[in-house]
Amino acid sequence: MDKNELLETVNALTEQVNIAQLDELEVETDEFRIRLSKRPPMPSMPPLNMNVPTVSTEVRTQISETAAETPKAAGRIIKSPIIGTFYAAAAPGKPAFVSVGSKVAKGGVVCIVESMKLMNEITSEFDGIVAEIFVNDGEAVEYDQPLFRLD
Repeated sequence: MDKNELLETVNALTEQVNIAQLDELEVETDEFRIRLSKRPPMPSMPPLNMNVPTVSTEVRTQISETAAETPKAAGRIIKSPIIGTFYAAAAPGKPAFVSVGSKVAKGGVVCIVESMKLMNEITSEFDGIVAEIFVNDGEAVEYDQPLFRLD
């Protein structure tokens, strides 16, 4: 199963969890184990505009090269709170919310992650300067995947 197929599977399961109003769902195959669980947002994370299950995945086969390239640089890391598609700007042709060197205030919007046809503004948990951007516009992102490093 490649990364896109896994993302489609997780998105479909997430939708079914919401439709069936389940609190938790776990699926295991020879290739992966996925556990979906609804729980309140973490105190350090601003609430999202929707009730999205948090996702914990354990993949038994390598699904992308980026797993081996997890950022290890010093600084504060802004991670994706959901699975979806990363967008650097509010709309095509619009300027990016932030770029390397941009000053970011705690609570400021840094990007959008589209999940299940909903656009979710991702905000910074920290004040700082954008030192690195780990993903490209339009790229699929996973739960807890590093998006930005702030200094």
